[in-house]
Amino acid sequence: MAEKTKPADPQTSSKIPVRPLYTPDDSDGDDLQTRVGYPGEYPFTRGIQPTMYRGRLWTMRQYAGMGGAEESNKRYKYLLAHGTTGLSVAFDLPTQIGLDSDSPLALGEVGKVGVAIDSIEDMQRLFEGIDLTKISTSMTINATASTLLALYVAVARRQGAEIRKISGTVQNDVLKEYIARGTYIFPPAQAMRIITDMFSWASENVPEWNPISVSGYHMREAGSTAVQEVAFTLGNGIAYVQAAIDAGLDVDKFAPRVSFFFNAHNNFLEEVAKFRAARRMWAGIMREHFRAKSPRSWMLRFHTQTAGSTLTAQQAENNIVRTAIQAMAAVLGGTQSLHTNSYDEALALPTEQAARIALRTQQIIACESGAPQTVDPLAGSYYVETLTDEIESRANAYLEKIESLGGMIRALERGYVQQEIQNAAYEYQRAVDRGEAIVVGMNRFTVEEEKPIPIQRIDEALERKQVERVRALRARRDPQTWKATLNSIEEAARSGTNLMPRILLAVEACATVGEISDALRRVFGEYKEAVVI
Repeated sequence: MAEKTKPADPQTSSKIPVRPLYTPDDSDGDDLQTRVGYPGEYPFTRGIQPTMYRGRLWTMRQYAGMGGAEESNKRYKYLLAHGTTGLSVAFDLPTQIGLDSDSPLALGEVGKVGVAIDSIEDMQRLFEGIDLTKISTSMTINATASTLLALYVAVARRQGAEIRKISGTVQNDVLKEYIARGTYIFPPAQAMRIITDMFSWASENVPEWNPISVSGYHMREAGSTAVQEVAFTLGNGIAYVQAAIDAGLDVDKFAPRVSFFFNAHNNFLEEVAKFRAARRMWAGIMREHFRAKSPRSWMLRFHTQTAGSTLTAQQAENNIVRTAIQAMAAVLGGTQSLHTNSYDEALALPTEQAARIALRTQQIIACESGAPQTVDPLAGSYYVETLTDEIESRANAYLEKIESLGGMIRALERGYVQQEIQNAAYEYQRAVDRGEAIVVGMNRFTVEEEKPIPIQRIDEALERKQVERVRALRARRDPQTWKATLNSIEEAARSGTNLMPRILLAVEACATVGEISDALRRVFGEYKEAVVI
């Protein structure tokens, strides 16, 4: 008779062994109070606000954008009518990489994975009938973040708003684009220059705006573990803060508006611990490493999105359950805002019905679960505190390695970060293929036939209409003013003058996203990824 193989001990996604039972000995109870502290106090393990959701619920910020500005505007109004409390804009691929809709390279991609925005007129249509002083807006945009922020400010001005009162976030995290996502334009040094210009300009002109959201989300979607997500996200954050300081900015002036963006994945308690560890680590980095004096500079404020990579096309309704578990982890981990994915996103952009269910998931957690009634309710759990410590320790080991390589930019140029994520993704996929990692409905508990679900479709005529609009705009704008503003951007790029005032003048003169990006390309060039062997 064949000898039985002893089953492997369970592990978290980060390969942290999970014991069958945790006791006070595991969580080092003598030092627990120092490490955990109180909510609203350094090191903020338990949350950045003393009362957390008893004082104010997280912002329910549903990510949306499709086709043209009018279609997306309708979806925003639909979500607002159903109780969303913040907007989040998804842009199409040409907008993300600085191409206008009539560029030959944009063919077939206009409006497909988000909204197509070429000009101030598109941006105005996108927010038609929405008071930008009464809603905060997050924009998932990176390489062209400076232009999209300028467009948002220009539209607020056209609405008659006092721009110092508008609030929101641009993702503006270019380093993770080189690592995991690919929608970069400029080389790292020049991209960092644009980002620090935005830090400086935003602190003076739009003080309620977050000019960056350092994103671990996309690295997790590329296959990183929870530990890697924390380490590489905070590593990027360190690089941005150092770049701003090197540019002459006062850390306590810009750091309170540095925000973060994390993934909420499936391993429920590891995710809760991940958020707590990241908050504690960032507090120490800002106070001890960067010598920030303001407690607001020590606070890690973050948005969370549930994990798109965990959604399956098979038995798509199961994704509702996955999203609910992930959303609860984000809430128990203390997120400041949350997007819940729609169950049909493995197939297409969300339908209205699927988007409403995703929003209702947040509302049920907020209003029916009882989770917001007390701050950090899992604090003191032997397992959660042990996991929090272990994630912190392993993430710090990564940060030490990155420092030894010369910092985050040098580490990504050498391909170290990318390789670590690729290795983790490969190991996980092998586990799925072998059936060791169970994905319900895909490699276990499958069904023979499934009833098709309705999916959102983008009108093929939209691309032609968008191309006609951008060409009509070029025909009627003032050519002298338009040309002068683009020349001014090139001059500022060469001289080191802050780019943001010039970009704002350009969008107000009806310069397009592609034209502004081209002006910067002429000075900065384009980044070409090195082949790492």
